[in-house]
Amino acid sequence: MHRNNLLDLLNSYEGEPEAKNKIIAFVKANSDCFERSNTYGHITSSSWLLSNDLRKVLLTHHRKLDKWLQPGGHCDGESDVPASALREAVEESGIDKWEFLTEEIFDLDVHLIPARKEDPEHFHFDVRFVFRATASEDYIVSEESHDLAWVPLTEVLSYTDEESILRMVEKSKKFIS
Repeated sequence: MHRNNLLDLLNSYEGEPEAKNKIIAFVKANSDCFERSNTYGHITSSSWLLSNDLRKVLLTHHRKLDKWLQPGGHCDGESDVPASALREAVEESGIDKWEFLTEEIFDLDVHLIPARKEDPEHFHFDVRFVFRATASEDYIVSEESHDLAWVPLTEVLSYTDEESILRMVEKSKKFIS
């Protein structure tokens, strides 16, 4: 079953129990959970992108949602969610040298996406992984973003007050010693 790897990752993850339970139930009930064609919702993958010194995070000013968020997006049928998160990191930042700080899930979030054009309102069941830049931190703004910014973890609140972003800022502190 193409969902087993994700279910294994989810079952071994100990954070965000409400989101975790919703995502597990969604994945078990929907063999098309990785497809945008599922109009109730779909699995998405996000990347929490830390600088080489682990003191800054790369945020994107999302074009469609008009908010500062972590890079991420649709799996588009890809059941290897960590690989999808890495693909999104490269596509949305233009930076192609990232390393996983852990291969485990970093964070989970379930959020409602508003209707837009032909797409109805739907849920994103977001599975997030944390990466560290291993080479140049020079980014390229993609067409999916208004802008990108390396933001010191201590200043993220001046960009966004999204609960899940602030939660990931707190989690990032364990990597800085």
